[in-house]
Amino acid sequence: MKAVYYKQFKGPVEVGEVPDPQLGEHAVVIKVAASGLCLSDWHGWMGHDPDIVLPHVPGHELAGTIVEVGKGISQWKCGDRVTVPFVGGCGRCEYCAEGNPQVCDKQFQPGFTAWGSFAEYVAIDYAEQNLVRLPDVFGFTEAACLGCRFITAYRGVVSQGALKDGQSIAVYGCGGVGLSVIQLAKALGAVVYAVDITHGKCELARRMGADYTINARVNDPVETIREYSKGGVHLSIDALGHRDTCLQAINSLRKRGRHVQLGLMAEDYANTEIPMAKLIAHELEIVGSHGMQAAKYPEMFQLIGEKDIDLSKMIGNRVSLSQVPELLPNLNTTTQAGITIIDRFNE
Repeated sequence: MKAVYYKQFKGPVEVGEVPDPQLGEHAVVIKVAASGLCLSDWHGWMGHDPDIVLPHVPGHELAGTIVEVGKGISQWKCGDRVTVPFVGGCGRCEYCAEGNPQVCDKQFQPGFTAWGSFAEYVAIDYAEQNLVRLPDVFGFTEAACLGCRFITAYRGVVSQGALKDGQSIAVYGCGGVGLSVIQLAKALGAVVYAVDITHGKCELARRMGADYTINARVNDPVETIREYSKGGVHLSIDALGHRDTCLQAINSLRKRGRHVQLGLMAEDYANTEIPMAKLIAHELEIVGSHGMQAAKYPEMFQLIGEKDIDLSKMIGNRVSLSQVPELLPNLNTTTQAGITIIDRFNE
């Protein structure tokens, strides 16, 4: 099959023929119809994820059609239109038993623990309990926006953030996760402050529903948010994953506010200092959030339908597989607004 791969971290990214995926007993093979190009894929290429074994095919935000089914699979069949969380639980450990496969001890992550979806086909292990059936109204490109962007935002805002109607939220970073947070927060009735460092992303954030957009290269985001919110927001989210945005987000909180960290913190930022004195004095909460359980997708689909959320508005660019080697190494510096989706695999 045709796929994007690299043989060394920070090395050349190539397109070429690689072996077709092997079908395991508890796996399915999916013909990929669409796959998101995500900053997490760049982290993988940089060598920030210890689970990656070289050579490697990246890609973890996917949607497509099942073409092969393992012997241990009974709930799925060839022809089913599906997507999958970027973290799949084994279904047997204590965390899976608790209903939290997103922190499974033996988790399966396409594009990290196994070859991913920058390819014509991808094998998904633990498929019985982790696949998600796509509603008929969902196109494949829109479904590829779900994970890890929209599902990460959904769990971060709804479950971990517990955002309520009438509250306020500060979103730092207006990439795919940040834009998803904005749409969800507006759907829940919140006042949204969106922060980025590029004019284009701030403009897209406004179109997504942000009430206030702040270019951090022009205005101090913490001062601006605290002034307009009259003391700080109820919920802050770092959707980028940087020391500065993390600390700015925490400092944007009102007393007894909650910060949810969605952006990955790696290398020099992996152990970012936290203003612990403020955390204690203001009774702040800092919460992590890692993907979302497959079992939660139906309630998310219901909210998307009820609030008429248009995921296609977040798509900034549609590309072919052959364009990925040029794009992947530069994902950390791109100023393009919106999500990039791979929707052509044979060009």
